[in-house]
Amino acid sequence: MRIDAHQHYWHYNPAEHVWMTDKMADLKRDFLPGDLKPLLERTGMDGTVAVQARQNLRETEWLLELADRYNFIKGVVGWVDLCSPKVREQLEKYSRHPKLKGVRHVVHDEPDDRFMLREDFLRGLGLLREFNLTYDLLLFPRHLPIAIQVVEKFPDQKFVLDHIAKPFIRDHILSPWDEDIRALARFENVYCKVSGMVTEAAWKRWRIADFRPYLDVVFDCFGPDRLMFGSDWPVCTLSATYEEVVHIVEDYLQQFPEEVREKVMGRNAVDFYNI
Repeated sequence: MRIDAHQHYWHYNPAEHVWMTDKMADLKRDFLPGDLKPLLERTGMDGTVAVQARQNLRETEWLLELADRYNFIKGVVGWVDLCSPKVREQLEKYSRHPKLKGVRHVVHDEPDDRFMLREDFLRGLGLLREFNLTYDLLLFPRHLPIAIQVVEKFPDQKFVLDHIAKPFIRDHILSPWDEDIRALARFENVYCKVSGMVTEAAWKRWRIADFRPYLDVVFDCFGPDRLMFGSDWPVCTLSATYEEVVHIVEDYLQQFPEEVREKVMGRNAVDFYNI
């Protein structure tokens, strides 16, 4: 099964999608399952994991409703308020849905870089394993040392790093991202999504060679069993087509045996998210 492990949907609302800057004007419209389906068919994708783009419970409910209507949405990474005293109630409610696979918080937009070390956040994070839910780490490179401290506290919790932590691809900067991501990868309960790279490169002016040093690092430190492809559609369209995003990863994978290609392009996502 070929799985796109990271994509989004939204009915555009300027009050809710405040992260969309004027530079992202092309994203300020609706993006729905009917828009993605033909792209999946053209690239041979069998399903996707839909990931939250708003920080409210209605987002989780809406994505689960979409997953009920569209069979190719194999899983949902929603949002719950991990800092709330009522987080257990929220987890009990939404985890009853078989397609809720994990949760995420937009950590890199928090004004406090050490947000994940807050006592209330850690308490909520500590409940996820009880409900068999994963956690997506959405970070900038500067947050990686904090993520290491968090992951160290939860050796039995399944984590996945989104967008290889958004390194500075357009500036061709590797350090200290490469050292920090290698340190994070030492924790075997942490996976990594090969996603979000084109928007960290020069938009629509990138070359495939720009991504190779970063792919070399994550393939070396996470290995073939803990990496999964994700498109980050429709955000990726700021810089590349869906087909181009798929091609970047598939082109890199040509150096590996078929078994590795199958793992990265789907099997690892199936195992991680229990699809």
